[in-house]
Amino acid sequence: MTISISINTLEEFLKLPYINESPAWEYINTQVVQKPMGGAKHSLLQKRLITAIDTTNSDYEAFPKLRCTFGNRSVVPNVSIVATDRLPLDENSDIISSGINFAPAWVIEILSPDQSQTKVTNNILHCLRNGSLLGWLIDPSERSIIIYQPNNLPSILSSTDILPVLPGINLILCVDDVFAWLKLKKV
Repeated sequence: MTISISINTLEEFLKLPYINESPAWEYINTQVVQKPMGGAKHSLLQKRLITAIDTTNSDYEAFPKLRCTFGNRSVVPNVSIVATDRLPLDENSDIISSGINFAPAWVIEILSPDQSQTKVTNNILHCLRNGSLLGWLIDPSERSIIIYQPNNLPSILSSTDILPVLPGINLILCVDDVFAWLKLKKV
Protein backbone atom coordinates (compact mmCIF):
# COMPACT_ATOMS: atom_id res chain seq x y z
CA MET A 1 0.00 0.00 0.00
CA THR A 2 1.31 3.46 -0.95
CA ILE A 3 0.73 6.34 1.44
CA SER A 4 0.33 9.76 -0.18
CA ILE A 5 -0.26 13.23 1.27
CA SER A 6 -0.42 16.62 -0.40
CA ILE A 7 2.15 19.35 0.21
CA ASN A 8 2.16 22.61 -1.75
CA THR A 9 5.88 23.15 -2.37
CA LEU A 10 9.12 21.24 -2.62
CA GLU A 11 10.59 23.52 0.03
CA GLU A 12 7.85 22.50 2.50
CA PHE A 13 8.52 18.84 1.71
CA LEU A 14 12.27 19.12 2.30
CA LYS A 15 11.60 20.52 5.80
CA LEU A 16 9.57 17.47 6.86
CA PRO A 17 11.52 15.55 9.53
CA TYR A 18 10.60 12.03 8.36
CA ILE A 19 11.36 12.07 4.61
CA ASN A 20 14.56 10.04 4.93
CA GLU A 21 13.14 7.38 7.22
CA SER A 22 12.87 3.93 5.70
CA PRO A 23 11.14 3.53 3.39
CA ALA A 24 11.96 6.94 1.94
CA TRP A 25 9.44 9.57 0.92
CA GLU A 26 9.38 11.30 -2.46
CA TYR A 27 7.86 14.58 -3.64
CA ILE A 28 6.18 14.29 -7.06
CA ASN A 29 3.75 16.88 -8.44
CA THR A 30 2.77 18.23 -4.99
CA GLN A 31 2.21 14.68 -3.70
CA VAL A 32 4.33 13.21 -0.91
CA VAL A 33 4.56 9.48 -1.55
CA GLN A 34 6.29 6.82 0.51
CA LYS A 35 8.14 4.25 -1.57
CA PRO A 36 7.15 0.65 -0.86
CA MET A 37 9.63 -1.73 0.72
CA GLY A 38 11.22 -3.92 -1.91
CA GLY A 39 11.91 -7.19 -0.14
CA ALA A 40 14.79 -9.64 -0.45
CA LYS A 41 14.93 -9.89 -4.28
CA HIS A 42 14.92 -6.14 -4.55
CA SER A 43 17.63 -5.71 -1.92
CA LEU A 44 19.87 -8.40 -3.38
CA LEU A 45 19.65 -6.95 -6.91
CA GLN A 46 20.36 -3.47 -5.55
CA LYS A 47 23.39 -4.71 -3.61
CA ARG A 48 24.82 -6.69 -6.54
CA LEU A 49 24.31 -3.82 -9.01
CA ILE A 50 26.10 -1.34 -6.77
CA THR A 51 28.99 -3.77 -6.26
CA ALA A 52 29.29 -4.51 -9.98
CA ILE A 53 29.28 -0.82 -10.92
CA ASP A 54 31.64 0.30 -8.15
CA THR A 55 34.24 -2.38 -8.93
CA THR A 56 34.73 -1.01 -12.47
CA ASN A 57 37.07 1.71 -11.15
CA SER A 58 35.33 4.31 -13.27
CA ASP A 59 34.76 7.99 -12.60
CA TYR A 60 31.31 7.16 -11.22
CA GLU A 61 29.93 6.11 -7.85
CA ALA A 62 26.79 4.01 -7.37
CA PHE A 63 24.58 4.91 -4.42
CA PRO A 64 21.62 3.06 -2.90
CA LYS A 65 18.59 5.22 -2.19
CA LEU A 66 20.29 8.61 -2.68
CA ARG A 67 17.91 11.57 -2.47
CA CYS A 68 17.94 13.45 -5.79
CA THR A 69 16.20 16.83 -5.76
CA PHE A 70 15.80 18.65 -9.08
CA GLY A 71 13.15 19.84 -11.51
CA ASN A 72 10.65 20.52 -8.68
CA ARG A 73 10.79 16.89 -7.51
CA SER A 74 12.66 14.99 -4.84
CA VAL A 75 13.05 11.30 -5.69
CA VAL A 76 14.99 8.41 -4.20
CA PRO A 77 15.95 5.94 -6.96
CA ASN A 78 16.96 2.43 -5.93
CA VAL A 79 20.41 3.06 -7.44
CA SER A 80 21.83 6.42 -8.56
CA ILE A 81 25.09 6.51 -10.48
CA VAL A 82 26.79 9.89 -10.22
CA ALA A 83 30.00 11.22 -11.79
CA THR A 84 32.50 11.64 -8.94
CA ASP A 85 33.44 15.15 -10.05
CA ARG A 86 29.79 16.22 -9.55
CA LEU A 87 29.46 14.96 -5.97
CA PRO A 88 28.84 17.82 -3.52
CA LEU A 89 31.53 18.11 -0.85
CA ASP A 90 31.67 19.96 2.45
CA GLU A 91 34.57 22.06 3.77
CA ASN A 92 36.45 18.86 4.79
CA SER A 93 36.10 17.38 1.27
CA ASP A 94 33.63 14.81 2.63
CA ILE A 95 30.55 14.02 0.57
CA ILE A 96 27.49 15.92 1.76
CA SER A 97 24.99 13.51 3.27
CA SER A 98 21.78 15.24 2.21
CA GLY A 99 21.85 13.98 -1.38
CA ILE A 100 22.27 15.73 -4.72
CA ASN A 101 20.47 18.63 -6.36
CA PHE A 102 20.68 17.36 -9.93
CA ALA A 103 19.68 14.30 -11.92
CA PRO A 104 22.09 11.36 -11.60
CA ALA A 105 23.88 10.32 -14.79
CA TRP A 106 22.26 6.88 -14.59
CA VAL A 107 19.20 5.88 -12.61
CA ILE A 108 18.17 2.31 -11.84
CA GLU A 109 14.79 1.36 -10.44
CA ILE A 110 13.83 -2.16 -9.38
CA LEU A 111 10.10 -2.71 -9.60
CA SER A 112 8.59 -3.92 -6.35
CA PRO A 113 5.39 -6.00 -6.35
CA ASP A 114 3.46 -3.11 -4.77
CA GLN A 115 4.74 -0.43 -7.17
CA SER A 116 3.04 1.04 -10.19
CA GLN A 117 5.21 0.60 -13.28
CA THR A 118 3.72 3.82 -14.65
CA LYS A 119 4.80 5.86 -11.61
CA VAL A 120 8.31 4.40 -11.62
CA THR A 121 8.61 5.03 -15.38
CA ASN A 122 7.45 8.60 -14.79
CA ASN A 123 10.34 9.13 -12.33
CA ILE A 124 12.88 7.68 -14.77
CA LEU A 125 11.56 9.89 -17.58
CA HIS A 126 11.74 12.92 -15.26
CA CYS A 127 15.41 12.10 -14.63
CA LEU A 128 16.08 11.84 -18.38
CA ARG A 129 14.31 15.15 -19.08
CA ASN A 130 16.57 16.77 -16.47
CA GLY A 131 19.97 15.45 -17.54
CA SER A 132 20.20 11.71 -16.85
CA LEU A 133 21.87 9.79 -19.67
CA LEU A 134 20.51 6.33 -18.91
CA GLY A 135 17.69 4.66 -17.01
CA TRP A 136 17.00 1.01 -16.24
CA LEU A 137 13.70 -0.34 -14.95
CA ILE A 138 14.28 -3.86 -13.69
CA ASP A 139 11.18 -6.05 -13.49
CA PRO A 140 12.03 -9.21 -11.51
CA SER A 141 8.64 -10.84 -12.13
CA GLU A 142 9.04 -10.52 -15.92
CA ARG A 143 12.81 -11.13 -15.89
CA SER A 144 13.22 -8.13 -18.16
CA ILE A 145 14.86 -4.72 -18.04
CA ILE A 146 13.44 -1.69 -19.80
CA ILE A 147 16.14 0.70 -21.04
CA TYR A 148 15.48 4.43 -21.25
CA GLN A 149 17.83 6.82 -23.03
CA PRO A 150 17.33 10.43 -24.14
CA ASN A 151 15.83 10.80 -27.61
CA ASN A 152 15.21 7.04 -28.00
CA LEU A 153 12.17 4.86 -27.59
CA PRO A 154 12.41 2.50 -24.60
CA SER A 155 13.83 -0.98 -25.25
CA ILE A 156 12.73 -4.11 -23.40
CA LEU A 157 15.71 -6.42 -22.97
CA SER A 158 15.67 -10.02 -21.77
CA SER A 159 17.80 -13.19 -21.56
CA THR A 160 21.15 -12.71 -23.35
CA ASP A 161 20.58 -9.09 -24.41
CA ILE A 162 23.58 -6.97 -23.40
CA LEU A 163 22.67 -4.04 -21.17
CA PRO A 164 23.90 -0.55 -22.04
CA VAL A 165 25.99 1.28 -19.45
CA LEU A 166 27.50 4.77 -19.32
CA PRO A 167 30.61 5.49 -21.39
CA GLY A 168 33.66 5.01 -19.17
CA ILE A 169 32.12 2.19 -17.13
CA ASN A 170 33.78 -1.06 -18.11
CA LEU A 171 30.92 -3.41 -17.35
CA ILE A 172 29.42 -6.06 -19.61
CA LEU A 173 26.21 -7.61 -18.32
CA CYS A 174 23.34 -9.33 -20.01
CA VAL A 175 19.87 -9.54 -18.50
CA ASP A 176 20.40 -13.18 -17.47
CA ASP A 177 23.53 -12.14 -15.53
CA VAL A 178 21.48 -9.69 -13.47
CA PHE A 179 18.77 -12.20 -12.61
CA ALA A 180 21.34 -14.93 -11.89
CA TRP A 181 22.27 -12.84 -8.84
CA LEU A 182 18.97 -13.91 -7.32
CA LYS A 183 20.16 -17.52 -7.06
CA LEU A 184 21.94 -18.06 -3.78
CA LYS A 185 25.12 -20.05 -3.90
CA LYS A 186 24.84 -23.40 -2.13
CA VAL A 187 27.61 -24.15 0.35
